[in-house]
Amino acid sequence: MSLLEFCQTYRQREVIALYEELGASGAAKKLGINDTNVRKTVRRVKGIAAKRGHAPECDMTKVAPEGYAIRGTSTLYDADGNAKLQWVKTKVDAEAQLAMMREVVEAMAEDVVRAEPMDAPEHTDSDLMAVYPIGDAHIGQLSWGRESGDDWDLHIAEQTLCGAFVRCVNTAPACDEAVIINLGDFYHRENMEGTTQRSGHFLDTDGRFQKMAAVGVKIMRSMISAALERHKRVRVINVLGNHDETASIMLSVCLANAYENEPRVTIDDSPSVFNYVEFGRVLIGAHHGHTAKAEKLAGVMAADMPEAWGRTKHRTWMTGHIHHASTKEYPGVYVESFATLAAKDAYAASGGWRSRRNTQCIVFHREFGEVERHTIDISMV
Repeated sequence: MSLLEFCQTYRQREVIALYEELGASGAAKKLGINDTNVRKTVRRVKGIAAKRGHAPECDMTKVAPEGYAIRGTSTLYDADGNAKLQWVKTKVDAEAQLAMMREVVEAMAEDVVRAEPMDAPEHTDSDLMAVYPIGDAHIGQLSWGRESGDDWDLHIAEQTLCGAFVRCVNTAPACDEAVIINLGDFYHRENMEGTTQRSGHFLDTDGRFQKMAAVGVKIMRSMISAALERHKRVRVINVLGNHDETASIMLSVCLANAYENEPRVTIDDSPSVFNYVEFGRVLIGAHHGHTAKAEKLAGVMAADMPEAWGRTKHRTWMTGHIHHASTKEYPGVYVESFATLAAKDAYAASGGWRSRRNTQCIVFHREFGEVERHTIDISMV
């Protein structure tokens, strides 16, 4: 098997093709580089190949499917040292699957129907910004009411989230600026297997991955359309959650393509788990809450945004993850977690978690900070 099958870049393919034809020295001469650089590329590609199970010099010839890596091999040799049997154990290669998902999403996004530009509202207040924090929506979660207290599936999620958001927008003043902050775990599942990426926990899920992805995009587009009717400019931040580290990237890519013709919409594409919004003397940080605890976030904001920290007076972190409302004050910043509209799953119900289900709109003045807040309870949807 040729090493060309394991190359990940055009340059690697160029070097390996010449190496397999001419050897290291010949390839180096042809490319006008030192043969040490050729050997480095060869070692790198051989490492990629070995990770997939191709290292014939070590009797590894069983290649794992793309997106998987070899976890270990056991080889049985006969008396003459010839390999008779080989057992190969594979595991999911998270980095490779993330790269594959990016490629698939970017290809899919090319076919996303573009949103037509909407007329902006005539009268809005430039001193106000409406922030819509969306607590862990868990689209794709399956909950059985008799077991967990309330039903939840893709259909219920769409009706609930869209209905609650429209009511939320209708309570807000006509601000120039609006920010929809999806605080992570917008999607319940991370992959085809129905597990979380890091922990590998199996989840109660509704529908195929593609169906879940499509419903999530549909819900977010509905939210953006509602916000555009009320506000002149809409910014969307999709925070990476522990349930949807890669699925949230997919969501941002799809939305960026959908709204490429709508100048009033900005889709953030930051790969960081920490996101920021500066508005006058207001600084807002957004983080799911799974990689840094509340007491650490003040220091993170000050280190990440030192100039903005100095310019601002009203600083807030918005987080999700814990599924209930909580506010703590630290020197220079508030850290607030938000509730979810989603029903409990079986795990949460059996663990005794009981929290109110709601969503909010928070209005900030560019000089005075938070000036009003509106809460939509699940009973109002």
